[in-house]
Amino acid sequence: MTRRITVVTAVHAPSARFLPEAHTSLCAQRLPDGWEWEWLIQEDGHGEEVHGYVPDDARVSFRQGRAGGPGVARTMALARAQGPYVKVLDADDQLPPGALARDLAALEARPDLGWATSRALDLRPDGSTTGFPGDPEEGPIERGTVLGHWTANGFRAQVHPATLFVRRELLLALGGWMALPASEDTGLLLALDAVSRGWFSAEVGLLYRKWEGQVTGRPAHTDPVERESRMTVVAARARALAELGWRYG
Repeated sequence: MTRRITVVTAVHAPSARFLPEAHTSLCAQRLPDGWEWEWLIQEDGHGEEVHGYVPDDARVSFRQGRAGGPGVARTMALARAQGPYVKVLDADDQLPPGALARDLAALEARPDLGWATSRALDLRPDGSTTGFPGDPEEGPIERGTVLGHWTANGFRAQVHPATLFVRRELLLALGGWMALPASEDTGLLLALDAVSRGWFSAEVGLLYRKWEGQVTGRPAHTDPVERESRMTVVAARARALAELGWRYG
């Protein structure tokens, strides 16, 4: 029986032009026998600009919905998910060869782990890449580790939420992505960290594109009042989950 990895992508008009490159990176993935991927693209809103960039591929499903931000779009896409695992892939990013297979191997070999992340590199407009300092060593990430590092280092996690690979049942149990205008992926990562051990792969698992116009580069993303509110509720949720005592695995 074939099993699927569900790749989930939220997209809006400005980032749609990068979808073909994301698709190319997916097509380059090689999975073990008996495994395949499906790609669920969910537009954050209704428009005419995105559809033309959606690849003509039977493994790709595209839908639109009311605008609510990337977290809402990704969570709506889960209604179509068929695989036991969900992989995040932002519309403007790319997966290096082997990324999906490494994520899959990490969780298939360790039923007690709920999620996996990997090393990310910034992909700049000239094609050059830059790494992030402070990557952890490859191996398990104990519960609470991400929250502790994030709190002590100016709300910066030592693993990148855009590299997330997660068991679908656990993702659904936590309600998907947080209902925030930004940092919704960090909120999910810290919630996962509160209830489950994870995994970090030291091999590059994501090329994180930097480009003019991306949402994280806009002034609203760094507005201090909003940012403080986002960080407060992200931390409060993670701590509340930890204190409730429910554990995965």
